[in-house]
Amino acid sequence: MESSQKSNGKIHVKSSSIHGTGLFAKEFIAQGEVVIVWADTKEISREEFAKLPDSEKHYIDIQDGKIFLVGKPERYVNHSCSSNTIPGYLCDLAARDIFPGEEITADYSHFFIPSRQFQCFCKSAACRGLVQGRNSE
Repeated sequence: MESSQKSNGKIHVKSSSIHGTGLFAKEFIAQGEVVIVWADTKEISREEFAKLPDSEKHYIDIQDGKIFLVGKPERYVNHSCSSNTIPGYLCDLAARDIFPGEEITADYSHFFIPSRQFQCFCKSAACRGLVQGRNSE
């Protein structure tokens, strides 16, 4: 599941206490460093989106009016209301220093989420209780 060409080589996939599967730091990642490039993320048409099984539709992001199906391992970045990454264009950047063993997280409120909202399980002190992404393209 892991690929150094898709990331800086400092991350790996394993079970997450936030939700199912997550990405974790193997090594120290400095603030501002690219954590993961969405290499397997691909642009799809509205027709392709409509044909996706429901299990895949929550791996969608819309940027600049384009629909993207988020690939692996980037789809394993779980939400946190106190995320340690910020979005770049088809990549995640370290918002702060990230230490070995720490789960890589993103604040989904920065992304278009087709299902609009769902319960948050991040357990952060700043948890909003509900994840609600952008509701327009």
